[in-house]
Amino acid sequence: SAQLAADPRNIDALTTILIARDMGISVGTLYHYFPNKHAIMYAMAEQWLREVERSLVEIDGWRLADLAPEQFVDRLIERQLAVYKARHGILHLVQAMFSVPELRALDQQHDALVIERMTVAFARYGLGGTPTELARLARAYLELTHALLLVVVNQAGIRSRRTLADLKRVTLCLLQPYIATGGNR
Repeated sequence: SAQLAADPRNIDALTTILIARDMGISVGTLYHYFPNKHAIMYAMAEQWLREVERSLVEIDGWRLADLAPEQFVDRLIERQLAVYKARHGILHLVQAMFSVPELRALDQQHDALVIERMTVAFARYGLGGTPTELARLARAYLELTHALLLVVVNQAGIRSRRTLADLKRVTLCLLQPYIATGGNR
C-alpha cells in the first residue's frame, strides 16, 4: 500500500483496498456486491447517515431541562463524536459526499437532518429565539461541530483531546447568548 499511496494515480485503488480490508473481504468480493467505487461509497454514506439519525433519535429522548449548559454541550458533542469515531475513513467519506455528484444528495440530507433535529433539541432545551433563529443556530452548530469532529477523529493523543475541549468551549460560546434568554434558564 505504500507504493500505491506514493503514486497519485492509484488513490482509487488504495481506497478500494482499504475498504475491502476494513470489511475483511477481498477487492474482488467487494466488486461482486457493488458495481463501482461510487456505489460502495454511497452504501457507506447511507449507513453513516443511519448512524447519525440514530444518535439524533437518542438525543430526542434525553431529559434536557435537567442539564447545565456545559453538560448539554458535552453530551451533544460526545454523542456525535461516537458516531464519527465508529466510521472508519470518515474524512474520506465526507469529502466524497461533498465532492462526488452521485453522493451530494446524501451530504445535503445529512445537513438537513442535523439542522432539523438540533433545532428541535435547542427549543426543547429552552434556548431563546424564533424557530428561524434556532434553525440558523442549528446550521452554525452543524458547520462548527462537523468540521472540528473530523479534525478530532483524525488527530491523536493530546492534540485530539485539546481540539475536542476547544470545540466544546466554542460551542458553549455559540449557544450562551441564547441560553441567557431562554425560558428554562
